Amino acid sequence: MAQSRSSSHNSHPDNLSPPTQRTPLLQHSTSNTSQTRLAYHRPSCQQDECEHGNLSPHASRPTSSSSNRPAPPHSNSNGYTPTHLGYHPQASEAHHLSIDSYGGKNAADSDLRHGLLGDAVADGVLGDIPHEDAEGQTDGTTSPGGNARLKWKGAVVGMSTTQYLARKHGIKRPRLMFLAYYFPFLNWITQYRWSFLQGDLIAALTMASFYIPMSLSYASNLGHIPPINGLYSFVFNPVLYALLGSCPQMVVGPEAAGSLLVGTVVKSSVDKGHSGDDDSAQNAAIAGVVTGMAGAIIFVAGLSRLGFLDSVLSRPFLRGFISAIGFVILVDQLIPEMGLDHLAKHDAGGVSHGSSADKVVFLVKNVTQAHGLTCAVAFGSFAIIMFCRQLKRYMQPRYPSVAYIPDRFIVVVLSAVFAWRFGWDKQGLEILGHVESSTGSPFSFRWPLIPSHIQHVQEAMSTSFLIALLGFFESSVAAKSLGGGEGKKGEGIQGMSLSANRELVALGVANVVGGCFMALPAFGGYGRSKVNASTGGKTPMSSVFLSLISVVCVLFLLPYFYYLPKAVLSAMISVVAYSLIEEAPHDIRFFIHIRGWSELFLMFLIFAATIFYSLPLGIALGVGLSILSVIRHSTKPRIQILGRVPGTQDQFENAEDNPQSLDFIDGCLIVKIPEPLTFANTGDIKNRLRRLELYGTTAAHPALPRVRAPEHNKNIIFDVHGVTSIDGSGTQVLTEIVDTYIDRGERVFFCRVPKETSQVWRMFEKSGILERCGGREHFVRSVDQALKMAEMESEAASMAEYRDEPRDDAR
Repeated sequence: MAQSRSSSHNSHPDNLSPPTQRTPLLQHSTSNTSQTRLAYHRPSCQQDECEHGNLSPHASRPTSSSSNRPAPPHSNSNGYTPTHLGYHPQASEAHHLSIDSYGGKNAADSDLRHGLLGDAVADGVLGDIPHEDAEGQTDGTTSPGGNARLKWKGAVVGMSTTQYLARKHGIKRPRLMFLAYYFPFLNWITQYRWSFLQGDLIAALTMASFYIPMSLSYASNLGHIPPINGLYSFVFNPVLYALLGSCPQMVVGPEAAGSLLVGTVVKSSVDKGHSGDDDSAQNAAIAGVVTGMAGAIIFVAGLSRLGFLDSVLSRPFLRGFISAIGFVILVDQLIPEMGLDHLAKHDAGGVSHGSSADKVVFLVKNVTQAHGLTCAVAFGSFAIIMFCRQLKRYMQPRYPSVAYIPDRFIVVVLSAVFAWRFGWDKQGLEILGHVESSTGSPFSFRWPLIPSHIQHVQEAMSTSFLIALLGFFESSVAAKSLGGGEGKKGEGIQGMSLSANRELVALGVANVVGGCFMALPAFGGYGRSKVNASTGGKTPMSSVFLSLISVVCVLFLLPYFYYLPKAVLSAMISVVAYSLIEEAPHDIRFFIHIRGWSELFLMFLIFAATIFYSLPLGIALGVGLSILSVIRHSTKPRIQILGRVPGTQDQFENAEDNPQSLDFIDGCLIVKIPEPLTFANTGDIKNRLRRLELYGTTAAHPALPRVRAPEHNKNIIFDVHGVTSIDGSGTQVLTEIVDTYIDRGERVFFCRVPKETSQVWRMFEKSGILERCGGREHFVRSVDQALKMAEMESEAASMAEYRDEPRDDAR
């Protein structure tokens, strides 16, 4: 059997000898020119390079036998052939015949160029090995990581997995492949068809009618900056995202939450005397600093591959915070909707910059001084928009075309016409007036991070970080809801894969450029992107059209906004605020139903801190608690004590779930480690193991006296199937644990350890764990075999003690 296994190593997997259930623990060798190693794994795996542990075999990889290689495919699974990347099927066979293997996930361990720089930089920027220069064969050796090596110009060069696959399938222009991946514009523009043009243009016009008036509202009412700066967010950000973003149907623009957070920084600067309420130029510059910093933070996060950050904020925090923002916006907008702006600015208590609770008290005290016409226009507009919103929801399943009706744009136009025709501005109704740039130029460039803005940078740091985090989170939700970058087969753009890191880079670049023009922060919005998709937008060209329409508005249409009532803008924002709050009852009912009291407490704590004190406190409290929760979760060891399922020999389950239904093995402590071991989760692992030794469970309080006899800990068996990686700190802690057991005279076994070429095995070997446990014989393939080995060694020790005992002479 051993000979058969060894000979099959260099042949196709179909030639392997069939598995047998009675085959004992296999000890077979895999050899190359540099080393011979022993490996343990399950017989049914039929593969020397098992990746996922001894009891989890995976499909065999084709070996180097050229006769058994499959023909190269002519297209990918969805029918899209990337011809622009230089795919040549006829060249595929010639290239892949010259390459024996590639290194898989461990290839970078031995190739510093690819390990440090990554495939994109090493192959795409520094340059791939030219096909015509390759000598057509490997040098006959592999690296310690297992990846093949090519000879090129007399030198041995490591080959990455990407290089191997590109050569195998005949992709002759890998640089263009990487360029199209990181600049998706090169991908979708080559697929653009005239049939997409009508839908993209209609979608852009529909979005412009909805969201251009909203951007004016966000800037003037929430951001406390000139209204034109809200338009700038639709001038630059959508077109930049169209060039760099990986979700074709997502449209970026300003959002209520981000605009409100910008307004808090502006008001804080006014409170500290760094700006004034009427200093529009300085306030716009502060907004540019906040937007630019948020863009820089998210851009650096993308380059650092921190796309997982959208998972840091918990759902209860987001729901509590977003609901609080909705409530804050509703209360803020009631002041201009009731015509009490002038009174609030001159209030002795400074209610304009106070908490939402202070503003509610102010509104109750001064309700009798509300301006009648302003209230009628504001609340009437709010009622009309809400009615149309609900009517659309009711009718859209049967009549999808109602989504094209621009009800908010109609309200805006009619209110401006009525204000002009009936002279409402002369009756005390505030209108938008002249909409112009604070610098006098339509597009004024100003680098946000100049030395004179350092004081604003210090004030805006924490707020910019939260804007970046919230914006990326909402963009992620929108992109995933739209199905990522892959359109349906035959519809829209094909072959664009959604990438969180590329999304960070695209959003970061867009906001850094927007910050240079003092725009509001802009991110992907779920509602806006759904409007784009439902009205015919299939490609990023709809975002390009939206930017062009915004440019036309800035250059030619601003005078027509003169008579637009501010009360109508406030009403539109109130509708958005209502939409932020309306999902909270559903989440509250859900957490009550599942008795998630900690989640409910976090929601109400953040909501109360934001309402009764300030938005920055709610931000700090929510982010701090979320990060603490993540740290607590990641540092908690999840080790388990295992018991045998009655009536079986090789089935073991967590004994803490149902200890009465499992059998415990006398003299053995079976511990399962179901996760990678790092510095984060090994700090308390010794205490957890100690509890297992004393009580047989980690749930017992340490004040309890010992209830588990020491004799049951003579054999310690570690099931490390879940330890897919281990760092230096984790290795050191595990070494100390093993040393402690060995010094106490207890035997230590490890089962289901990853293969010998894995990082985990190498750490075991280098740290001395392998030698201290008693060598390879104590590293077996299953818990059942570890028990048999422990029983054999216990019997052997007992026999040795029996032979060594002194005996009386027989009489």
